[in-house]
Amino acid sequence: MSKTALVILHEGFEEMEAIAPIDILRRGEVSVTVASLTKETLVVGRNQIKVDADVDFDQAMLHEYDVIVLPGGPGVYKTLRSDMRVRKLIQRQIEVGRRVAAICAAPLTLLDAGLLENVQYTSHFSSTEELPEREAGKSVVSDGLITTSQGAGTATAFALTVLSQLTDEQTAQEVASSICLSAPQ
Repeated sequence: MSKTALVILHEGFEEMEAIAPIDILRRGEVSVTVASLTKETLVVGRNQIKVDADVDFDQAMLHEYDVIVLPGGPGVYKTLRSDMRVRKLIQRQIEVGRRVAAICAAPLTLLDAGLLENVQYTSHFSSTEELPEREAGKSVVSDGLITTSQGAGTATAFALTVLSQLTDEQTAQEVASSICLSAPQ
C-alpha cells in the first residue's frame, strides 16, 4: 500500500518549502494530497507564486495520512497558527502514531499544539524568541514522529528525510541521485 502525505498550503506559504516536499515525495511514489486552508484551491505564496491545491482543508480532513507536512513562510504567523483545525489535526496525528513534518516558522504551530515538549527540533532563526531550544546548527532534526527543518535552503534535505522515513533510505538515495543530489546522512 502506498504511503500518503498531506501538504497544507496557507496564504503566504514559502513556495520552496511546499514544492520540494511535494515533488520529492511524489518522485518516491508517495501519494501526496495538497490542501488549501481556505475554500479556494488556488493559494498564493509569499513570492506571489500561485499553487492550485488538490482539495480544500475540510475535504483533506476526511482522510488519514502517514505524514502531514507544514510549510513555513509569513503565512504561518497570519493563518496557520491560528487555525484550530490544523492544531487538532496534528495533535491527533501524533496521538495515533503518525508523522508530522514542519519547516521554517511552521514548528511554531507544533509549539502551539503542545507537541514540542521534550522533543528536539529546529526552525528558522526568526522564531528563536518563541523557540529558544531550537537546534540552530542542524538543518533537519527528527525526534520520534516529528521532523523539523530551518527554511527554504534546507527544503530538499527536509523532503528527502521525510521520504526516507516513509519509505526507506534506498528510495531517498535513488530520488536524490535522480536530481543530482546526495541524500542527507
